[in-house]
Amino acid sequence: MKKDIRYICYPFMRETPSTVDFEIRTDSLTTRIGLAASLTKDVPKVYEDLMYLAPMAYHLNGSVRGKVAITEGDLQFLSDMYDFYVEEVKGRVDIFVLPQGTTAACELHVCRSEAKKSVRALHKVSLEREVPEILFDYAQLLANVLFAMAVYVNKHHAVEEIQFVSKSYPMRKKKQMEE
Repeated sequence: MKKDIRYICYPFMRETPSTVDFEIRTDSLTTRIGLAASLTKDVPKVYEDLMYLAPMAYHLNGSVRGKVAITEGDLQFLSDMYDFYVEEVKGRVDIFVLPQGTTAACELHVCRSEAKKSVRALHKVSLEREVPEILFDYAQLLANVLFAMAVYVNKHHAVEEIQFVSKSYPMRKKKQMEE
């Protein structure tokens, strides 16, 4: 007898491979991106980019179990997005900052954290099977884009970043260029 679909939230839930954990992580990431988009309608560029990224996170999701849906063109588009946001927040991302500020910026920091968890879950999958490098590149770049977006949203709302200085990892002085 076939199980009633109402009692199945995800058909692969009982599988043991790490693919399941990766898919659940990227599902959570996509959900958080949708929430962040709902909070950024007052920042049209970010809203538009998040609405683009939500389905891309689902494409990342399916690229391990199914056909790889992330292309070099997708990676380049994300890289260009990164360049845009980093240029816009120049000087604000040179330090490690606390995840704070507007609600939208805080949610983007949660998205960044979810993207990092997705990278980690992808690593676990790679211990069990081959994973195309483009998926790692995309997932890690996505985390960095989401960080830069968070800082951009704070800048848009005139919220200053708060530097975090670790007591566990002492600051290293940058090497002076010798002339």
